[in-house]
Amino acid sequence: MLDIPRLKRIPLSRYPLAQKVIGNICLWPNFRLPPQVKIVLENLERIPQGSVIYAMNHTDRYNYFPFQFQMWKSLDRFTATWVKGKYYENALLGKFMELTNNIPTVSRGYLITRDFVSVMDRTPTSGEYTALRSWVDETVQGDVGETPLLSAAVSEKLLNEPRDVVGYAFDPERKSYPEYINSIFAVMMELFVSLNERALDLGLDLLIFPQGTRSTRLSAGHIGLAEMALRLQATVVPVGCSGSDLVYPGASPFGKGGRIVYRFGEPIPYKEMERFHIPDDFTPFDSRHEAQHKVKLQGFVDVVMDRINELVDPQYQYGDGASPVESGSDRFL
Repeated sequence: MLDIPRLKRIPLSRYPLAQKVIGNICLWPNFRLPPQVKIVLENLERIPQGSVIYAMNHTDRYNYFPFQFQMWKSLDRFTATWVKGKYYENALLGKFMELTNNIPTVSRGYLITRDFVSVMDRTPTSGEYTALRSWVDETVQGDVGETPLLSAAVSEKLLNEPRDVVGYAFDPERKSYPEYINSIFAVMMELFVSLNERALDLGLDLLIFPQGTRSTRLSAGHIGLAEMALRLQATVVPVGCSGSDLVYPGASPFGKGGRIVYRFGEPIPYKEMERFHIPDDFTPFDSRHEAQHKVKLQGFVDVVMDRINELVDPQYQYGDGASPVESGSDRFL
C-alpha cells in the first residue's frame, strides 16, 4: 500500500531503466508491429528547453504509455507521472509504479478508506464513508463538528484504538480522528511536493492529468495542477490527446491498432500567468490556503483546460457524454 515510508523511498531517475526496458520489450512490438499503433507528435517545436509540466486530457487508462514511449524515442525526454495512490495497493503493480518514475497522489478519501480497512477489515459503507469524510472536511475548515453517528463497534475501534497504519501513529488521547487523518495528509503531501521538486531538479518533465479521472470528453480541471505549477514556477505545456481511447478501449495495456495524436500547445511560462500568482508562503494542498486563493488557482487551471480543448479533436472537446465519475470509498482501493 501507499504509506509514508514508501513515499520517502520512491526512486526517481533521470533516465529510468525500467521505462526503457518495458518500452523496448513490451511497447515497441505493440506499437511497431502489426496491427501497429501510429503515434503522432504534432508541434514538437513548441516544447521549450528544460523541464516542463505537461497537462494532458485523460481519455483512457493508458494514454500516457504511447506519449512516454514516443517522447523518449523522438527527444530522449522522460517524465514523472502523477498516479493515484490506490495503484500501490497491489504489490506487483506498486513496484511497477515505483520503478517507472510515477509519483503517487494522496487524498483524504484514500486515507480514510485505507485506515478503515486496516482497522475494521472491510471497506466502509457509503453512509460510513460520507459521515467520516464530512467530519474530516469540517475539521479542516476549523470547525471540529459533532462526532458522526456510527455503529458502536465502528466507533469503539476506529475512534479509540491506537494504531499506526501508514507510518503515522494515532493516539486517541492526544488527537481526534479528523486531526489524525488531516495530519497524515499534511505529511504525505509535503513529501509529494518534494518528489515533484526532485523530478524537475533531475531534469525530468512532469505529466499531470488535471481532470483527475478518465473521461472521453474534456471536463473541468482540478486545482492541483495550479498549486504545483505555481509552487515550482514551472512552464506548463498543454497537450491534447486524440485517438488513444480507441487503441485502449478496455483494461488491457496492449493496444489495438490505430492512430494516436498528441498535439502540443504553446507553452505557458510562469511569468505569463502573473495574474494568478500566489504568495510565497502558500502551502500546496493546505485546505485553508486553497480556500484563500481558490479563485486564482481555478482561474489558472481553466486557462490550461481551455488550451487543451483547442488541441483535441471535436469528439474529445467539452460537452456531454463524459464518463461517469466514481463515487464512494471503493474508488480508493
